Amino acid sequence: MRLLAIDPGPQISGWVITNGKPIPKLIDFGITETTDLIQMVENWAEIDHMAVEMVASYGMAVGASVFETCVAIGQLIHAFKGAVVKVYRKDVKMALCQSMRAKDANIRQAILDLYPASGGGKCGQVGVKSKPGPLYGVSSHVWSALAVAIAVGTESEAYFRVQK
Repeated sequence: MRLLAIDPGPQISGWVITNGKPIPKLIDFGITETTDLIQMVENWAEIDHMAVEMVASYGMAVGASVFETCVAIGQLIHAFKGAVVKVYRKDVKMALCQSMRAKDANIRQAILDLYPASGGGKCGQVGVKSKPGPLYGVSSHVWSALAVAIAVGTESEAYFRVQK
């Protein structure tokens, strides 16, 4: 199974393609302008499932960028031809950290803890150019997309069974 997981944004989005396992192998990833990613999603024939981080309301006022992100999520879902699951940030926090109080740094550390430190440098999971680790090149929004993939991978059968 190939899973596309997306951290959507109004202008740019992070994405990963994985093998859909609980500890996924990265096949491809990037940070792309959202309009370009929508076109890419339309043309990806080798992707079986898509998971997209969904916006949730917590009762606070939000700005225009949140509404633009909602539009982008809708366009991404519409563009994909297969099974789609919407993943909320609370589900990511619980799957990776077992705590709703988890912050981005906690989620990143939980991801690092899943992978072997086989690369060089201070963080062997990421590594360095001369000795890359399994997460070499992952940065910024890609961390969030990978977190979505891991959250879905831990429950992939349950998530996608509901979608059928």
